Amino acid sequence: MVSEYPDKDIEFVRAIAEGDLVALHTHQIWPDNEEYVTMDFFRFDDHGKIVEHWDSIQKIPVVSKCGNPMY
Repeated sequence: MVSEYPDKDIEFVRAIAEGDLVALHTHQIWPDNEEYVTMDFFRFDDHGKIVEHWDSIQKIPVVSKCGNPMY
């Protein structure tokens, strides 16, 4: 993805790890200045290799319906 979108910016907001599970909460700004909140979830095997990955992505709205920020 780095070669396809070299101007994309990713800020890691938080990382949480417990046992063989890791969750990453990120803020992404794509080259067209669209902003997204993302979550990535990983499960690792006993050798430290990723064996499962799930993710969720949502475009950050200009105005939140509930009034709360995404971060």
